[in-house]
Amino acid sequence: MRRLLFLLAGALLLASCGGGDDGADDDSSATEPGTPATTSPTPSPTPTTPPPLAWGPTQDEFDRAAALVAELPVERQAGQVIVARYSGLEPPVEQIEQLGLGGVILMGDNVESPEQVERATAEIQQAGGDRGYPLIIGIDQEGGTVARIKAPATEFPAYLTLGASRDTAMAAEVAQASGEELRGMGLTMVFAPDADVTSGPDDPTIGTRSASSDPQVVAETVQASLGGYAASGIVAVSKHFPGHGSVPADSHEELPVQTASLDELRARDFVPFQAAVEAGAEAIMVAHIDVEAVDPGVPSSLSPKVIGLLRDELGFDGLVVTDAQDMAAISDGYGSGAAAVKSLAAGADVVLMPADVESAHTAIVDAVASGELPADRLAQAATRGVALMLHEAAGPAPDPAAVGSHEELSYQESLGGVTVVAGACEGPLVDGAVRVVGGEESDRVRFDEAAAAAGLTTDANAPTTVRLLGGTEPGSGDVVVALDRPYALGGSDAPVQIALYGRTPGAFRALAEVLAGTSPAGGTLPVPVDGVAQQGCAS
Repeated sequence: MRRLLFLLAGALLLASCGGGDDGADDDSSATEPGTPATTSPTPSPTPTTPPPLAWGPTQDEFDRAAALVAELPVERQAGQVIVARYSGLEPPVEQIEQLGLGGVILMGDNVESPEQVERATAEIQQAGGDRGYPLIIGIDQEGGTVARIKAPATEFPAYLTLGASRDTAMAAEVAQASGEELRGMGLTMVFAPDADVTSGPDDPTIGTRSASSDPQVVAETVQASLGGYAASGIVAVSKHFPGHGSVPADSHEELPVQTASLDELRARDFVPFQAAVEAGAEAIMVAHIDVEAVDPGVPSSLSPKVIGLLRDELGFDGLVVTDAQDMAAISDGYGSGAAAVKSLAAGADVVLMPADVESAHTAIVDAVASGELPADRLAQAATRGVALMLHEAAGPAPDPAAVGSHEELSYQESLGGVTVVAGACEGPLVDGAVRVVGGEESDRVRFDEAAAAAGLTTDANAPTTVRLLGGTEPGSGDVVVALDRPYALGGSDAPVQIALYGRTPGAFRALAEVLAGTSPAGGTLPVPVDGVAQQGCAS
């Protein structure tokens, strides 16, 4: 609760003073620009509670971080700004110790079970030694298709579900629940929520990871999610500034080019990020995108002009994290060392997943020695990371019992989002037994289990067909269900068409109950879908 109050106080301060003006070339003094101590007469929340900065840590935590970083040699400061990727189930303990890494990110191949994750995170923190603050242990756990930890941890549906339900209270509750489960396994940072505005079918990367194609819906959902994450105690990283949902290319494979004007970006892509800043966002990830209107030919994660927009125009003083630097958008054009140095010089504070960690570390140290990277810029970056981890450590105690305890909430989230775009809005949508086809085998198994619980009979010879669509191609049947993006529904002539936005047990439970007529479908399409009969039953 204390963290949530800090965030809300930061949002009020930003609204009253317009945020900070913390450019990439600022020094690393202990007083962070844009804090209540220097820009606002607003009193402390209580006489004994130090004032929060606009982005999370208290002034005392920031001052402690600055003092700790000042005692570190350049080699350890260089390690502190790197969050590394590793392969397999064994954490890179020796690399953490030798380089003084700021942390690691867990990917799919680092995860076997919640219990194994808890053991791994304990080893990682132990490798950090007696630094006096936790390491960053981050993970992509957005829900839907981007979730590294599966059952028995709670599986949540895609973020688009929340855009369909327009339920910000649910968004906050889900984020808090997810954050509590992650912290229960020893994670300290989550790379979520996704603040991108999806442009629709031509968006190959974000899709259901976005809450909507409506910037205001995304903004409200992101603000609610940030409040929930803050209440859980985990550090949330809103992503991917300046907006990845409106470029028709995937930065994992190439450098996408953003052709929109700056005014168009301000009216669409920047809106959720501005809302995140106003909500006291602690960290924001910068994507690898060539923004022609700002810095043509330069990936935004390496661009002082793009990061300058985030700092100066949006008023963000918190931790700037690069997107993964082993992605083709960076690795194809820059070496690990050059990319690390350029991103820090541009104003980023965390170099995420350099393809070659040792090369990135060496290049940072050498760049400081040569003057290419100012020493105070490196210290500033390290200080922000340490301050945020001190703040994370001051949050509520992690509870391992939280892991896997939110199945009912996941179901409620899906029920609020499931969207009927063709078919009746009341009563059963099917009559008698049904035959389920399409999707993956695991989808059909989950559907069968959910149908049985809802009183629906499944039979391979039943005359009524329920077709599950996992992609964008339309399909035929009596009932067609889009499990991911809803765009295929526009090309279907099925009498009943449903957008589900997820493959979780809770999503299939919601689907079965809507088909049986025992629960209402609460969603409205969060993105335009050409050719559908209706926007949903809640509209």
